[in-house]
Amino acid sequence: MFSYDYSFDSIDADSPTFSSQEKIFKNLGSDVLKAAFYGYNACVFAYGQTGSGKSYTMMGNKVDKGLIPRICEELFLEISSRSDSMSFQMEVSYLEIYNERVQDLLRKKLPCSEGGVLKVREHPTDGPYVENLSKHVVLSQSNVESLITLGNATRTIASTSMNDFSSRSHTIFTIIFTQGWFDGELPHERHSKIQLVDLAGSERADGTQAMGTRLKESANINKSLVTLSSVISALGKFSLINKLASSRAG
Repeated sequence: MFSYDYSFDSIDADSPTFSSQEKIFKNLGSDVLKAAFYGYNACVFAYGQTGSGKSYTMMGNKVDKGLIPRICEELFLEISSRSDSMSFQMEVSYLEIYNERVQDLLRKKLPCSEGGVLKVREHPTDGPYVENLSKHVVLSQSNVESLITLGNATRTIASTSMNDFSSRSHTIFTIIFTQGWFDGELPHERHSKIQLVDLAGSERADGTQAMGTRLKESANINKSLVTLSSVISALGKFSLINKLASSRAG
């Protein structure tokens, strides 16, 4: 048995049940914005088979923007309405995981042998992070869109038998959002992190007719997706155990 909060029909734009990018943002992205302003971290990721529209949903195009640019745009709009009483700062980073290696999409791409691979570390308090990943302060939506354009131009994309513009890597676009204000004479800060993840699509070698480099990419894509599903499953079991323990204690 599976249940879903939403089911979107985005096949026929003339259909009365058609779900536009704007509707998807209102149903999913608006909750991310609320979480950020309350100081909570938030994560949205697109998962599914290759060619199913994950990158389009997350990024869209210049005419029909996806979740990532819409969330940034609404953040700036909300900031402009609150800036009289508070100060705000936004930083963004953009990375890809290609063949199990982490690379910064907002820096000149270096070969793996020349330091192009970043290390994943774990901070005792803040948790996992990517060492030496660049962070860029953004002051406007145009700043964000310039960085998105730069990162997307660097991302690894290739043609397969199932998708002419297949993403060959997983990407994580991160927004670090800081709010500052004074309570009397005491300064306060609230930090939140929004991580927007566009996963590469799961693939079957016979469907994509992948060979050579494409086959190696597919194997690594599927490997990491299986690992992700194991993590989600473990977190789900952990959450269920905690709920059962709480109900028994009560």
